[in-house]
Amino acid sequence: QVQLQESGPDLVKPSQTLSLTCTVSGGSITTSGYHWSWIRQPPGKGLEWVGTIHRFGTSDYRPSLRRRTSISRDTSKNQFTLQLSSVTPEDTAVYYCAGGRTYGGNSRTDYDYWGRGTQVTVSS
Repeated sequence: QVQLQESGPDLVKPSQTLSLTCTVSGGSITTSGYHWSWIRQPPGKGLEWVGTIHRFGTSDYRPSLRRRTSISRDTSKNQFTLQLSSVTPEDTAVYYCAGGRTYGGNSRTDYDYWGRGTQVTVSS
């Protein structure tokens, strides 16, 4: 079965860049019809789609985060990576990677596969 695992630092200082990697096993990130996304959940708030990378390497981002967000991939490692620059405490959240046949939604049912999530705190 498809499994996703997030990895990266759990503490980032304000103004720095948050970088997280999602490792996918049991399925290829280049599989036709599938999209690979990052979703976050700030404390006390709902899920918030951050961005998605597609089969051929193009990406889409949440409009409010577009200027600060970059998603890339390493197909040889079956990994994709989130970089969120110029972070503030408002970026503190549990960050999830997810995959499925749709993208851009803010509901758990919008995606077929989920990582466990990783807590990232932005603090000095």
